[in-house]
Amino acid sequence: MAESRRPGAPLAHSGPPPPAHPDPRRWWVLVVISLAQLMVVLDMTIVNIALPSAQTDLHISDGNRQWVITAYTLAFGGLLLLGGRISDLVGRKLAFCTGLLAFAGASALGGAAVSSGMLFGARALQGAFAALLAPAALSLLATTFTEPRERSRAFGVFGAIVGAGAAIGLLAGGFLTQYLNWRWSLYVNVPIALVAFLGALALLHPGGRREDAHLDVPGAVLGCAGMLAIVYGFSEAESRSWGDSLVLSMLGAGVALLLAFGLWQSRARVPLLPISVIRDRQRIGAFLTILFVTIGLFGVFLFLTYYMQRVLGWSPVKTGVAYLPITVGMIIGSTQVAARLLHRVPPRTLIAPGLLVAAGGLAIIAQVGTEPAYVSHVLPAMLLLGLGMGTAMMTSVSLATGSVAPQDAGAASATFNTAQQVGGSIGTALLNTIAASVTTRYLTAHAGPGVDRRALAAQATVHGFNVASWWAMASVLLGALVAALVVNAPRAPVPGDGGRGARRAMDEKEPHVA
Repeated sequence: MAESRRPGAPLAHSGPPPPAHPDPRRWWVLVVISLAQLMVVLDMTIVNIALPSAQTDLHISDGNRQWVITAYTLAFGGLLLLGGRISDLVGRKLAFCTGLLAFAGASALGGAAVSSGMLFGARALQGAFAALLAPAALSLLATTFTEPRERSRAFGVFGAIVGAGAAIGLLAGGFLTQYLNWRWSLYVNVPIALVAFLGALALLHPGGRREDAHLDVPGAVLGCAGMLAIVYGFSEAESRSWGDSLVLSMLGAGVALLLAFGLWQSRARVPLLPISVIRDRQRIGAFLTILFVTIGLFGVFLFLTYYMQRVLGWSPVKTGVAYLPITVGMIIGSTQVAARLLHRVPPRTLIAPGLLVAAGGLAIIAQVGTEPAYVSHVLPAMLLLGLGMGTAMMTSVSLATGSVAPQDAGAASATFNTAQQVGGSIGTALLNTIAASVTTRYLTAHAGPGVDRRALAAQATVHGFNVASWWAMASVLLGALVAALVVNAPRAPVPGDGGRGARRAMDEKEPHVA
């Protein structure tokens, strides 16, 4: 009789066995995979710089502008787990190539948008196909590099490219918007995707299907519908009011759908989110921390873009360059602080102080005025944000993925990314609604005869950004509190040990009492 497979165990693969000798073209495969992943990461930031121009061109309201960002992150985060399952079902190469072509098509559709709805829909399609592309890329990377030393080098290169993607996106968005048109921040994906597609056809091996892969469609529907209802409820609060029946109904329905998603995952035959992944206290702490932190940060980046372009009158290129200190701070925080101390001190002594530093940066941003304040406020705030986030994020990633059993590593990584994207979606919608509502109230309260309308509009906009930034700081502080109270591991886990090292350290610190 065939041996039954325990839940969560690796699924059987069909297709040709892996080659006995390393593929001589494996480093070219890394180039193709990294190019595709760079495109996915780049699209999270490249549109930020182009958004003010797109809003003017397509007559998008302040209350709805966040959907250009949110439609992408919501679809990406909500479908990421399902995208990994589809890759198992159809094969990694097919999923990768399909994701590339579809992403290119969605990008072209967005670049040609003639209305806000067309742009929002194209961004949602981009996010959906990114959710198919990203898991396939990681799986291909893991199966192409099987020798431990080469795998470490490959993942190091991959991680560096992903880390640089945000900065590249900001710079590229500035140059494309200023010297061509905001539409080219979307069109640029088409040649990148086609080059990666041709490389994938020539270099990637077929196969990689799992014979008993199963799509948890009800889980995907419940999870995505719940998140969409919450984000839509937040976005409608600006035009309707927080007490409106539709707003309350959407928020209540979203919570109910997410609870139903959790219940279904505990009963599904092959759940999108294995319960074993969220059963560990350290991973729960990491997931919740990242959720609250991204709720606070994504919206602030949107506000800074509008502050620099609309209030200070900076060009898109100057705005993109002005964001570079955040990247510098993140590199220092991740490589010089977290990497050196990660396995020497308790993780919460890195995460909580790191987030307090980031919260300090947000407190500075929340005090900017209509006068130029980049050197006095924005620059030091960006350095603090980058330093604190680099320290906290790297440590959180280690907690979320390092202590997981090998068969659940993919689900843990996808869950971490989902928390990040969903937090960004909720935060952008919520904080944009707060900023737009406060701005409207300020305009109403201070309007009158003889008032300079342009000056009043700038003051109202900045006041709305300030209030929303204080709320963002509160969310980051909540993330720091969660890390301090929930994360209690004496040391960060060593990747690949399934959490045994962390458990041994915990046992040594707190011996069992008979």
